[in-house]
Amino acid sequence: MRKTLVLAMVLIVMGASLAAASGPSPLKPEKKDKCPVCGMFVYKYPDWTAQVVFADQSRFYFDGVKDLFKYVFHLDKYHPGKTPADISAIWVTDYYDMVTIDGHSAHYVLGSDVFGPMGKELIPFATREAAQEFSKDHGGTAVLTYGQITPAVVDKLD
Repeated sequence: MRKTLVLAMVLIVMGASLAAASGPSPLKPEKKDKCPVCGMFVYKYPDWTAQVVFADQSRFYFDGVKDLFKYVFHLDKYHPGKTPADISAIWVTDYYDMVTIDGHSAHYVLGSDVFGPMGKELIPFATREAAQEFSKDHGGTAVLTYGQITPAVVDKLD
C-alpha cells in the first residue's frame, strides 16, 4: 500500500512538472469572452475556437484561425504594447478530432469548401496526412504550416 502511495505521489509530481515545463495549457472560453478581431462571443463556436496565450498569462480567444492570424499579424492594432515575442502559446481546434492542438505544429488547409463562423477559413489539423485527406475531399488549394501563413494569405480569405 505504501509503495503504491509513493508511486502515485511521484507520478503526480512528474506530471505537474511536465505540464509546467510545456507552457500554458489550453482553456475553454467563458460566455463573456469575445473575439478581439470581430467581437463575436467565442463560446458559441467550440468547434472553431482558437487562442493566444501571452507570457504574462493573459489569454485571448478567437472564433476561428483566420481571426487569430489577423490578431497575431496586427498586434499593434489589436493589442498595442504586445509583440509576437510575447506569445507563449497558440492553440487551435483540430477539425476532425475537435481537440485543442498546438497552433505552431498544426497543418492548415486553405481554400476548402468548408466555412467557419466568419466565412472562408484556414482549417487546422494535427497531422499533415489528415490535412491532405481533408483537402482532397473538400477542394483545398494548399496545406500550409504555421510559418507559411502570411498576412497576404489571410487577407485573401476575406
